[in-house]
Amino acid sequence: MKVAFTSKSGEMIDQHFGMTESFTIWEMGPEDAYPVETISVEKHEGDEEDKIAARVALLKDCAIVYTMQIGGPAAAKLVSHKIQPMKTTTEVPIAEIVAKLQGVLQGNPPPWLRKAMYKGKQQSFTEE
Repeated sequence: MKVAFTSKSGEMIDQHFGMTESFTIWEMGPEDAYPVETISVEKHEGDEEDKIAARVALLKDCAIVYTMQIGGPAAAKLVSHKIQPMKTTTEVPIAEIVAKLQGVLQGNPPPWLRKAMYKGKQQSFTEE
C-alpha cells in the first residue's frame, strides 16, 4: 500500500496537511518499505474547499496520510476518498512510523488497516 507523509525534508513528519509543500510517498507492506516519490503541491488559487480537493486528488493512490495536523474538513474529505488521515501532533521521523506500521502489519492489523492495505484491490480476507 502507499502511505503519504507531510514533510519538508522527506525524513520527518513535520508539516500541517493544508500547508505542506510536498508529500513523501512510501510503498509499504509487512516485509518491505521504501520511498517511491515526492509529490510537490502546486500553489492553488481558490477557496479552502478547492485547495483540499486538489491535495486529496494528489493522494488518490494512497491508503494513509500521516501529518502533524489536519483540519476536520480536510480529514473528512480524505476519509470520503478512502484515505485514512493520521495525526502525529509532534515532529516524528518517518522511519519510526514506518517501523511501527510494519510491526502492526506483521501481526493482526485492525479492520481499518486491513481495508487500507487492500485499497483498490479485490479483498481476500473476511471481516471478523
